[in-house]
Amino acid sequence: MDKSYPILSCDNIVKLYPVRRGLFSKVVGNKRIVDDVSLEVEEGKTIALVGESGCGKSVLLRIISDIEKPTTGTVRFRGCPLDELYPEDRDEMKKSVQMIFQDTLSSLHPRFTIQESIEEPLKLSGVSDPAERMAIIKKTFDLIGLDTDFLTRYPHQLSGGQRQRVGIARALAVNPEFIVCDEPVSALDVSIQAQVVNMFEDLQNELGLTYLFIAHDLSVVRHISNRIGVM
Repeated sequence: MDKSYPILSCDNIVKLYPVRRGLFSKVVGNKRIVDDVSLEVEEGKTIALVGESGCGKSVLLRIISDIEKPTTGTVRFRGCPLDELYPEDRDEMKKSVQMIFQDTLSSLHPRFTIQESIEEPLKLSGVSDPAERMAIIKKTFDLIGLDTDFLTRYPHQLSGGQRQRVGIARALAVNPEFIVCDEPVSALDVSIQAQVVNMFEDLQNELGLTYLFIAHDLSVVRHISNRIGVM
């Protein structure tokens, strides 16, 4: 991967969903969800996207994270279109780009302990030694300010702020470069929001992270962002 390119860029992204009607679900048209969006994310910066509900922010994040494909347009990772990545480069991209979700409860498996939830991406990324996984988890918990006593608990036993810290820890565990944050503080109390936003900034300074930050609270966006885009 050529690190002289922006870590991620989007060129004229359009996403259409078919509109179906009638008994046989005949396609009668298309609904345009994302309309010709282009952006560039420079390494070590925070880019914010703001917009009203339903404007396509979350769909764009799914496209950027390679969960969905655009109808037209190109997403590039380090200058290379996602569709042209070799398997080993795609694996690197999957590790390098992580997501933090708005809904802290549904983003964690209800039957997994906190330790199991964080271990899962480590196993998928090839960390097979349990001792090594635990060392990574403890280091990550130090970064987010949670005690390792929480590892034996289940998601419903934690507060919203604690669950969001766990979500951040799960994203950090695989040592990403770029984190996509889908309204990560909007469901939290105002006092907890400030703590989490400050933690995002501290982590960026310490680890050199790059963020794409989705939010509708302009005060949060103004505090954390280098550049702001409006959808």
